[in-house]
Amino acid sequence: MTPVPIARHLLRAKDLADSRYGDELTVADMAAAAALSPAHFSRCFKAAFGESPHQYLLTRRLERAAALLVTTDWTVAAIGVAVGAQSIGSFTTSFRRMYGTTPRAYRAAHPPAARNVRIPRCVAMAYGRPRNRTFREDTGEPAA
Repeated sequence: MTPVPIARHLLRAKDLADSRYGDELTVADMAAAAALSPAHFSRCFKAAFGESPHQYLLTRRLERAAALLVTTDWTVAAIGVAVGAQSIGSFTTSFRRMYGTTPRAYRAAHPPAARNVRIPRCVAMAYGRPRNRTFREDTGEPAA
């Protein structure tokens, strides 16, 4: 039986951070997902990805917050809570450190896409609605 490479374990932890960035996720949780001790995990993660696990998690949270600021009308506080920020002050400080501006100014600099749509909103929403199909319906064969 071949041992699983450590890179595969690190990817498990990275996937955990990507999927649960809004939860109270710690380096110890990520290390457990990688089946490594926290100290060894941190060293290996930084060597593999160029940033510490904590920095990676914070970056994912702030990237998601930036996307939510542009695509939703949620308040800055609601976005901070959604991405797992401990407080609005720390969220604003971290956001400013990464993007060079406050969340509110970032939103103002990026108008919502709805302002640029040249078709009626009802048409845009109908077009963007997901198709409720299964793989059986797509083939055209009758279901058993």
